[in-house]
Amino acid sequence: MAEQSPQLAVQALADAFAQAKQAGVGAEAGKDSDKLVELASQAPVVRLVDTVLLEAVNRRASDVHLEAFEKDVHIRYRIDGRCYQVAQPPKSLALALASRVKVLASLDVAESRLPQDGRILLAVQGRQIDLRVSTLPTMYGESIVLRVLDRGALELTLGQLGMAEAMEQVVEELIARPHGLLLVTGPTGAGKTTTLYACLAKLNRPEVKLITTEDPVEYDIAGLVQVAVNPKIELHFSTALRSILRHDPDVIMVGEIRDQETARIAVQAALTGHMVFSTLHTNDAPGAVTRLLDMGLEPFLVSSTVTGVLAQRLVRTLCSDCRAPYEATAEDLAALRVTKAQLAQPLMRAVGCERCQGIGYRGRAGLFELLVLTERLRPLVVAHADVSGLRRQAHAQGMRSLRDDGVAKVLAGVTSVEEMVRETQDYE
Repeated sequence: MAEQSPQLAVQALADAFAQAKQAGVGAEAGKDSDKLVELASQAPVVRLVDTVLLEAVNRRASDVHLEAFEKDVHIRYRIDGRCYQVAQPPKSLALALASRVKVLASLDVAESRLPQDGRILLAVQGRQIDLRVSTLPTMYGESIVLRVLDRGALELTLGQLGMAEAMEQVVEELIARPHGLLLVTGPTGAGKTTTLYACLAKLNRPEVKLITTEDPVEYDIAGLVQVAVNPKIELHFSTALRSILRHDPDVIMVGEIRDQETARIAVQAALTGHMVFSTLHTNDAPGAVTRLLDMGLEPFLVSSTVTGVLAQRLVRTLCSDCRAPYEATAEDLAALRVTKAQLAQPLMRAVGCERCQGIGYRGRAGLFELLVLTERLRPLVVAHADVSGLRRQAHAQGMRSLRDDGVAKVLAGVTSVEEMVRETQDYE
């Protein structure tokens, strides 16, 4: 299928690199900081980097990778969770690219032996784009990654994330409670922070005091008091959370529960009348409960404070312009746990067109699994039940698993069987 190709053709980039090479950019570059700044200010270099960033925004890339190798430079965009190589300029342009990015991010241009972090603010087509820059010294030069944070793209509701209407209503009921601990769990890049921001947006009113502590603060949102943790000065989640409790909050968002101390303070905050949102890295919703217990928290505290756990994944959505029906294979039917006679409509597959850049997918949707701590589940938590026991009881009370949600989206033509199988696990 079209998405198997690791490359995207970006003609604007090819033209910009050809012009820079023709102008002799980087041919006599040195290590002197003044010369590097001068190199970064040359018109072909400025145009080159501007084109790289503009194309990244236009193609909805979440990250831009500039990687120096022995003979060339690899430029890759991460689009909808997948990396695609978009250019492979000659090694002579590596220093020019790195220097220009460093100048824009206010980094030390002459320092190439140590990692550096910075930030670039851009205005693209009337939108504010925040680029988080990180450099890393490697064998053949510097590797640079720019995280693209499009503030305009964050205006999401829970429904727009791909959440079913019934689940959305339950989540809204949970976040409206006066106190408790709501956890969002999943691997890195699963959209946990975006979900928490959607929850905060629902509660963002003048009469509600909202404070977040994040690493880093990804989006600057009006109405929220946002605190960035900084390990270099010993400002960790736990220390920030202690101070936040003295600022009379109604709702607190902790970017991630990483250790027992942070977990304990978050639980205490929930016990003392605050609504606390946070994230954990676990495979599913029941696993988040046992993870807190494994951290050393008392089972009765976990059972009395955790109101719900939302596990999630992101799957790429099929391009609505070119997706096409096909006859399901035996493997497809087995993954979906249905027979051919039970299929109400044909399954859809990725094809590729101009609108989706030949990938076959455009955008992503969430798969969700919501565990609500009911009176039937709380005794199991107090008894320190294992994940399997919690999962069985949760399913008995109606919890739909990540795989179940994925199957529903495949049958609805939202995504493909391959995407669903790649992102979910079948526990049956």
